[in-house]
Amino acid sequence: MKPPIKHYPTLDSTNEEAKRRGSAGETGPLWITTDHQTHGRGRRARHWQSPAGNLAATGLYHWTGPLFHSAQLGFAAALAVTDTLSSFVRDPDALVIKWPNDILLGGAKIAGILLESGASPHGGHWIAIGIGVNLATAPGNLPYPATALGDHLKKGREAPSPDAVLDPLIGAFERWRLELQDQGFAPLRTAWLARAHGLGQPLSTSSGEAGIFEDLTKEGALVLRQNSGRSIEISAGEVFFADRESS
Repeated sequence: MKPPIKHYPTLDSTNEEAKRRGSAGETGPLWITTDHQTHGRGRRARHWQSPAGNLAATGLYHWTGPLFHSAQLGFAAALAVTDTLSSFVRDPDALVIKWPNDILLGGAKIAGILLESGASPHGGHWIAIGIGVNLATAPGNLPYPATALGDHLKKGREAPSPDAVLDPLIGAFERWRLELQDQGFAPLRTAWLARAHGLGQPLSTSSGEAGIFEDLTKEGALVLRQNSGRSIEISAGEVFFADRESS
């Protein structure tokens, strides 16, 4: 059974609404969506533009395990986005995931995922899984290339409405979430690596490290092989490839 959906014509942001509900004791699962965000956010508090016709949604869930492992829900969300968009685009192989959870299509960003969490009054934590997908239009004036689904559709198809994408997206997320719950991270790791952007390529990190994107750990950290031959794990931050695609 899929979680219920709460729709708002306008919100400050779907993540903020999920945070308010989680902090008040709501445990979900619940998906929150809106036609218009006045203060949409991406990672590191960057503004996330939400033009009309694009998808802005957040899933609210309750997490009782180690909070560190809740980041693996971001991988589930990224896989759900690629699964969902694959049925619409001309070239599904052009959909890739940039660590940790940006979705690129034809080398440009089409979707972003923002995970946030906080203590639940019932114990454990609430988790907000924010997903923004450029369906009709791509925002401009960005420091990285962006694209919209409408520019990559199969012949004869029109850009789908947010509702038409949200329903299969929630279904795909639930499948990956239950896979994570029942089988652990291993199957998600395998599927994610098959879609990984830049595997085997040089990159730099926001903390000043540089090297080759070598692998993904069993927990989801990026394995970076430095020029010295030493491999280190990157668990947070941004990564930058030579093509200037951004987190």
